[in-house]
Amino acid sequence: MAHSAAQSAPRGIEQVRVFVGGPGGGNPAPIVLDADAMPDAEMQMIAARYGHEAGFVLKPTDPKKADVRYRFFVPRAEMDMCGHATLGTTWLLAKKGLLKPGTHRIETKSGIVLCRVSDTGSVAISQPQGHVTAVAPVHRAAILDALKISERDMLDLPIVNAATSRMKTLIPLNGPKAVQDLAPNFAAVEKVCNSIGSTGLYPFACDWDDERTYHARQFPSGLGLDEDAATGVAASALLFGLQHYGLIGTRKTIRVRQGEAMGCPSRIAVTLAEKSEAGVGCWLSGEVRQMDA
Repeated sequence: MAHSAAQSAPRGIEQVRVFVGGPGGGNPAPIVLDADAMPDAEMQMIAARYGHEAGFVLKPTDPKKADVRYRFFVPRAEMDMCGHATLGTTWLLAKKGLLKPGTHRIETKSGIVLCRVSDTGSVAISQPQGHVTAVAPVHRAAILDALKISERDMLDLPIVNAATSRMKTLIPLNGPKAVQDLAPNFAAVEKVCNSIGSTGLYPFACDWDDERTYHARQFPSGLGLDEDAATGVAASALLFGLQHYGLIGTRKTIRVRQGEAMGCPSRIAVTLAEKSEAGVGCWLSGEVRQMDA
């Protein structure tokens, strides 16, 4: 069960909501800003207690290559990368004056992530160039069955796996209502993800009133969570998936609405990097708020 914000946080744990898009929105993350002496088992316990992805700040392995190191845990495992926990942790460090305005290097298990801190304290984090591969048509029926939908709910496009950090399966639906009405079989979601090498299903649909905006939901596999309120790495993967489909045109930024079906409205902005930004595929940003202790 997720830890209630009304309960007091243990000493050293602070809580933020990331990608806030309305009252009660965003994805919660407990953060520990000084975790060098914390054993792995305690990090795992914190993630399990709060029921959300948790971020931990440590000294970098090599100070010449990174300014700070982050680790991420979910209730059942350690993660190589977590977009919203990275953004929330960076925002909290900046808010406390521990990261100054400018560009900084974050060591993660998935590699170096760049972060930009503005003079006003807003934060953006980098993701590498995405890659997209087709999901074999033989798996299509199992994916639709796991989501409890039919071909009538789909756009006439293939299902693809896409990733910047973790592989997500992009499922193009025919409208926002089809996204919001989903009621998956979660055991089947995990089974089909394992069969296609994915860490989560990411059904999405274009907002036909605003072609820059997409509605999406994230059903992760193997994390101990049924659904994620806001998933930065999945939104990043979606940007490159849209390029693959030929749907993005000349737009450089998309906005992803997620979490509404959970009562946690979230907004994620993903912007393509400039060609001059070597090693960066896109930038993730969104509103972060600190939760009451």
